[in-house]
Amino acid sequence: MNIYQHVEHESRELDSKLLLATLAAARGHHVIVSDLEGIEKGMRRGVLAPGIFHTKSLTPSKMKIERHQAMIDKGSIVTSIDEEGGLIEHGYERSARVRYSEQTIEQSSAIFGWGSEDVEALKKFYPNHSQKIHKTGSPRADLWKSHFSDYWGTPSGVPEKPYLLVVSNMSYANYEMPFHKIVESNRKGGHFQRDPKLFIQNFEVAAEDYRKTAAFIDAIHYLTKDHNGYDIVFRPHPNENIESWKVYLDGIPNVHVIREGSITPWVNNAFAVMHNSCTTALETTISGKPLVSYIPFHQSHGYELPNSLGSIVETKEELLNQVNSIFNATHSSNQKKLDKSLPNQVSKKIYLDNNELAAEKMIKIWESLDRAKNTNSKNSNWIMFKYLLKVMKFNGIVGRLLKKLFTGRLSSKKGNFKFPSLDKSDICERVNRLKFVLGIKENLECKLLSERTILIKRR
Repeated sequence: MNIYQHVEHESRELDSKLLLATLAAARGHHVIVSDLEGIEKGMRRGVLAPGIFHTKSLTPSKMKIERHQAMIDKGSIVTSIDEEGGLIEHGYERSARVRYSEQTIEQSSAIFGWGSEDVEALKKFYPNHSQKIHKTGSPRADLWKSHFSDYWGTPSGVPEKPYLLVVSNMSYANYEMPFHKIVESNRKGGHFQRDPKLFIQNFEVAAEDYRKTAAFIDAIHYLTKDHNGYDIVFRPHPNENIESWKVYLDGIPNVHVIREGSITPWVNNAFAVMHNSCTTALETTISGKPLVSYIPFHQSHGYELPNSLGSIVETKEELLNQVNSIFNATHSSNQKKLDKSLPNQVSKKIYLDNNELAAEKMIKIWESLDRAKNTNSKNSNWIMFKYLLKVMKFNGIVGRLLKKLFTGRLSSKKGNFKFPSLDKSDICERVNRLKFVLGIKENLECKLLSERTILIKRR
């Protein structure tokens, strides 16, 4: 079976897609992990044989509907798990309405749910398709389990001192591109049609994000003036411009602005995590790490669920006392163990099965779809696919040079901040670590086909 996994955000999704790829390849399947462009053009040109196209959302934009239909017409099957997950919202009704439609669900063969809440909401909104909606959990949450601690290890660049991890979710104020691009993207995606209030809310959320940005900078200044010998690692959201934060926090001692790799090993190695309205609050809760929710002002557009978790503080003074108390406790023989039971609102969001990984459940569903439709047995032409990817890269370079020739301006293609170039040795090392943790004995092969496309299969 051919499996094509679309990655949008490398730091958010790559490790979970590699988990799926490693398990599937060990079962004899051929798995591509790639950005969207390579998969789409490979299928369109017929270089990639029909298979499972697994994508990160079913948001009903015209472009996405046309793309999925073209893949279906070529004999492929579309499946999805929403990587946004609606995890930081109370309920899933808004996400079910905005991020899906009858048409996109009709096109898909399987939708994988993070937990009981999103699955039940989707079945309620789209009852005609309830049989294709599955409560599997997410491979991302698989990797939050202690079982995978050996996979993560200690992240590169970790400070020598113990550190407080401060995570940001202020994308509307610090997005990699100008704010109007967010508005433009929402309009093109049809979000304003499905949720008319969203247009004005974009501006209101941006205003709150700017206030939160200033409040976090002020709080970090305050913490570094009177702390007990720990550092601060500041982790921008994947959508945020890391250079902005380096400017904002420049000159503050013992503060490291770092975004390399997944956030999970940074959570695992921190003595505590500080946030506001961030999905990482749920991951921290599941991992059993101390969590501090910093709410410095009333927020009309804050996310109540993550902000209700951990220790809730509202002032810099409370924040300093709480963080120092946690830090001191980590060095005390009288340290209290955190309650490992998950709050009800978290367990509804994220299904964790102690007997089987979400990734294993998903692969079994893919295999059942393959058997039922019997369309995915043909092998892809990997040599031609690699050649096509090289041609695509060359055409991009030529296009930018031609634009400079005719307009006098070089269209400098900005680096893909969501999905930087892959490194073969790094990917193969991650796959080998996954094999070790999972006890996989099969000999797997990793081939880097382009800077954002990897093939994983059994030798």
